[in-house]
Amino acid sequence: MINDNFLLTNDISRELYHSYAKELPIIDYHNHLSAKEIYEDRMYDNLTELWLADDHYKWRAMRANGISEYLITGDASDKDKFDAWADTVPNLIGNPLYHWTHLELTRFFNVDSLLGRQTKAYIWEKTTEMLKTNELSARNILTKQKVEFVGTTDDPTDNLTYHKKLKEEGFPVVVSPSFRPDKGLMIEGDHFKDWVIALSEAAEYDISDYEEFLFALEKRAEYFDLSGCRSADHGLNELKYQHASLEYVSTVFRKRMKDERLSTDEITAFKSYTLTSLGRIYNKKGWAMQLHIGPIRNTNTKKYRELGPDTGFDSIGDSLAAQPLSRLLDSLEVTGELPKTILYTNNAKHNDVFASMAGNYQGDSMPGKVQFGTAWWHNDNYEGMIDQMTTLGNMVVLRHFIGMLTDSRSLLSFVRHEYFRRILCQMLGEWVTSGKAPHDIELLGDYVKDISYGNAKRYFRL
Repeated sequence: MINDNFLLTNDISRELYHSYAKELPIIDYHNHLSAKEIYEDRMYDNLTELWLADDHYKWRAMRANGISEYLITGDASDKDKFDAWADTVPNLIGNPLYHWTHLELTRFFNVDSLLGRQTKAYIWEKTTEMLKTNELSARNILTKQKVEFVGTTDDPTDNLTYHKKLKEEGFPVVVSPSFRPDKGLMIEGDHFKDWVIALSEAAEYDISDYEEFLFALEKRAEYFDLSGCRSADHGLNELKYQHASLEYVSTVFRKRMKDERLSTDEITAFKSYTLTSLGRIYNKKGWAMQLHIGPIRNTNTKKYRELGPDTGFDSIGDSLAAQPLSRLLDSLEVTGELPKTILYTNNAKHNDVFASMAGNYQGDSMPGKVQFGTAWWHNDNYEGMIDQMTTLGNMVVLRHFIGMLTDSRSLLSFVRHEYFRRILCQMLGEWVTSGKAPHDIELLGDYVKDISYGNAKRYFRL
């Protein structure tokens, strides 16, 4: 199945992929990889460690296939967990995991057999033997995939030790931190006060009021900037926006630090003012502000209590985002402080909303300043990518799209860039054969090179 022309069904799409996309380096500007594991050049004992240990996409599929939790996140052996995954895979045709699994086996382990009951023993033995060599250590996986830039996801209180060590060492892959201050916006959370203390310690600055809180965040942004940061990232389960004065939000902050109860309006005002203030900081730094909007997290209370967060029980949300998103972006635009911004929606029904919103805030002589980001999370599949790019083309300018990211904790996930590039080339090829685009290979090849690589390189100032 995974052959040279996988997903490429016409001559034009094949030429675009093989001549323009295939050999391009990878810029993966948002993921959840560990800088520590990259610095230490971690070796992996087997595919379960490398493949299944942190992948809640696979965990969801295994549960849906009737696999016991013992064989997913429990105390079963690595071999038994791999076997359970192998037994699941043949049932996943139609799920992107089926394609990703076989792309990863082919590209990293030269395994062209389909994973299943009949092949699992052979594949386990072959991959385990290969992992004993350093050919598939953390660093070699990155270089094997021609990865040029990795944007990790990091809390403002992180000391970025391993990012700095990699930079000082001159590792050819740029491992860049991304500023993720979600805990600083969650004023209603049980651990907010503890996080403020951690921020104070990291910034080496006493925080006794809200303005000092904002100053400490700016100090940490400066620290990140000196460590090569190029973007900030925000996970926003539900986006609300409420205009408020500094004095009002300062009062809200004081109340929370005294453990006083906050109203919904006070919480919204704090988040709105803080996010807007952070946007101004990002604009001064020349960073991109990534806004991941709309999931419902930890929906299964029983499993959340047993397994904790990020274990595969999150789903698509349907809260309305158009008005608060517009007010947030406009509050920064009106003062000339809107940073480069990437908008991601977890709900494909909102594609038109987010794409049209991105179109409202272009300018500053910057192609694609506000981006409608790539198909994200539950939409990260063949149809989802086609829908996102089609909407982007309809509403804004496809040519300036900054393309794919993995949003993954697995080093093997970089094959998703190949997957995306094949889908992009197939889509353009179909547009030509249906008369929607000109049969101009040079022009379309430039689209492919820019969307797959060049636009992101320029956007993140690499």
